[in-house]
This record gives sequence, C-alpha cells and structure tokens, in this order.
Amino acid sequence: MTDTYDYDLFVIGAGSGGVRASRIASGHGAKVAIAEEYRVGGTCVIRGCVPKKLLVYGSHFAEELQDAAHYGWSVEGMRFDWNVLRDTVLRDVDRLNAAYTQTLESNRVERFLERATITGPHSVRLASGREITAKVILVAVGAWPVKPDFPGVEHCITSNEVFHLPELPRRVVIQGAGYIALEFAGIFNALGCEVTVVNRSDQILRGYDEALRDRLLQITMARGIVYRFNSPIQSVEKQDNGSLKVAIGKSAPIEADAVLIATGRQPKTEGLGLENAGIELGAKGEIPVDDYNRTSCSSIYAVGDVTDRVQLTPVAIREGHAFADTVFGNNPRTIDYDCIPSAVFSQPPLAGVGLTEGQARNAYGNIKVYTSDFRPMKNVFAGRMERGLYKLVVDANTDRVLGVHLIGPEAPEILQAAAIAVKARLTKADFDATVALHPSMAEELVLMR
Repeated sequence: MTDTYDYDLFVIGAGSGGVRASRIASGHGAKVAIAEEYRVGGTCVIRGCVPKKLLVYGSHFAEELQDAAHYGWSVEGMRFDWNVLRDTVLRDVDRLNAAYTQTLESNRVERFLERATITGPHSVRLASGREITAKVILVAVGAWPVKPDFPGVEHCITSNEVFHLPELPRRVVIQGAGYIALEFAGIFNALGCEVTVVNRSDQILRGYDEALRDRLLQITMARGIVYRFNSPIQSVEKQDNGSLKVAIGKSAPIEADAVLIATGRQPKTEGLGLENAGIELGAKGEIPVDDYNRTSCSSIYAVGDVTDRVQLTPVAIREGHAFADTVFGNNPRTIDYDCIPSAVFSQPPLAGVGLTEGQARNAYGNIKVYTSDFRPMKNVFAGRMERGLYKLVVDANTDRVLGVHLIGPEAPEILQAAAIAVKARLTKADFDATVALHPSMAEELVLMR
C-alpha cells in the first residue's frame, strides 16, 4: 500500500483479536507483521478458556463414572492420573499454537516471536533492538491475572500456572469468586481435592442473575466446596513440609497444598511504551478507544481485553475484524455490544444473555419473570438431587424477552441458540408458539407459563 513505512500494519500481540486483525488486513492487501513475546494464540488458546474447558471435560468423568452404575455399567479399578490429563491438555495447546501460526503464515503475515514496545506514533522496537516503522499500529496484548499484595503471595499461583502443576494438590485454596475462581473450584472438587473458596465479599459471580448464583452456591456447597466470605487472604506462609498456611482474618488459618489467586485480570499495558505516542491509560490501565477502536493517537488502535470493554474472546475477534475492515477494507463498521451471551463452566454450568431480573426491573420497571425449577432426567435416573433452573425475563408492556438465564447440565450449549432469540427481540409469545423438543432440558424454555 505504501513505501513510506516498513509495514502498513504492525500488530503487538498474537492472540485471538490480533491474529484475526492481521489475517483480514492482509486479505485487504496490507503488508502486515505481528509480534508475540510468548506463544501464538493468546490467553484463550494457550492459558485460558480452551485448556480450562478441556480440564472441565476431564473432571466431568468423575461424575459420569459415579452415575454409570445406575445405567447398568460396572466400572472397576477407577483411578485418576493428573499427569495424563495435564499432558494431554498441553499437547492440544501445542496443536492450537501450530494452527494459529499456520494461519499467519498462509495469510502472509510476518511473525516476530519477541516483545515489541511502542517508541512513537509509527514505530516500535523489538526486544532484539530492531526498530520497525508502520503506518498503523494495533495493540492487542490482552490482560493479565491480578495478584494482590500480601506477605507470601509469591507462593501462590494464578490461572496461568495452574495448567502446569507437577502434581494434583490434595488441598486447594482459591481466592476470588468470579468465573475463573468457580470454574477451577469445580475442576479441583470433581478431581477429589479439598477446595476452599475465600472472597473479600459475600457474593459469587457478581453480575450474573441472583437466582442462578444462589443455586450454584447451594449445589457446590453440597458437593463439598467450602466458602469463606468476607475473608480475603492476609498472608501465605510456606511450611517446612512444603504445605502452605493461609491466614484469612478472624477465621482459623487454612492448610493447603496450592493457593490459586483468581481475583480478576487487568490490561497488560505496563512497559508497552504507549506514553511515547501520547496515549494516556485509563484508571485500570486500559487503553481508551473510540467506537472504531482508535486511540487518542490517530495511527494507533487497540482491540480485545487491553481495552477493558468486554473481556471475551469472541468480542476480541469481532473487534479485530471490524478494525481491519475499517482501516484497510474501506468498510467502516463498529461492534454491537448488546446481548452478548456468556457462560460459567462451573459444575453445573450456568449461562445467560440479556438483562438479569434486577437489571430489567431497574431499566423497565414493569416486568414478568418466568421460571422452571426442575430435576434433569439424567439426575433423576442417577439418583442425584441437583435441580436445574431456567429463567425468562420479559418486558410486561411489549412481551419482549429481555433475558434468558440457565443453570444445569449443558446450559451453555442451550443458551447459544436462545441468545439468537433475545438478540432478535422475540417475544414470550414466540417462545410459547414453538413446539417443545421432547424429552430434553431445552424444552423448558418454551413450556414456562
């Protein structure tokens, strides 16, 4: 496109957003390069949602094997080998890393496997010392786990390191009560570990529907997960035998073999050199951008978790695609952030889209709430008492479905289809007019009266 710079586009960060932006921009005819200091694929693929979901799958077999007897199966000599599961997951991460690398290569995107920092509106410096110029720079470095400051925090791990544990810890303390904390709590609990969740407040999964949060709390407590609310970690002391003594305030210290900090993630902007382009960070270290992903510097853009808008991989991918179309495809477009579905792969999982009951009451006032509180057929036959809960939040004046919220087996898989209905602004009458698919859990969505 231009001979003035080394590249038309230089991307910092080869995660989901950066790879998509690179590929699409190259397809529009841009000369593109990308820098990644760790591995191609980003948090989701390398140390986040994908390997975590594989651990969830692996841990589910404990429940399946327990239930098998009710279905006529006799399973003898059951045992679990953490090393096998861990190494299988890591091999799949290697596969995905190679696949993402191949995507860049096949789309003629030049790769620099080293850190890059911004030195000006149109320039970056690689860790090797090489200076590179670009007409446009895209920052897509994502976010990084936050570790609080308390004595002994160096003995704790985050979600980055949990996939590399040399052995399965017998006792695990998890600080935090967001989706990352509760997903790993479910994994470790299912694998037979003693799990204690400690949190600075008395709530879990802030932002999700309250009824679902309460149901998850009840079920996970019945499964053996212990909660210590209003009790953030004050210190962690390593004992002579290698165990960890965790002080959490007025309660007695907890003995643990591993302490996982899952208190959120913040944009990974430290030391990135944004000040060299006159870009000021937000209060959480995020990069402020406009609707077209442009920063205060007209030649520098940012997408994904580093902007701290919606920290979800599919959102980063859409932002990266929209950026490339806007800047290099002569097709300016923005992202619609309304009705984004999300899920927590806890055990059982929950998922939601649209407004929660509380949000809907605040926004609309006059609403109707429909619920189905049921025991899934599989649980009935297996002798499990756990109940699912489905919820529709409806605008009483227009009958439009404002939100769908589910907890129970396969809730995320069911929610994806339901999210289309909410996005399409369908009404409760549309749900009622749909014939139920029987026997299924999903049929509860069209049977609520």
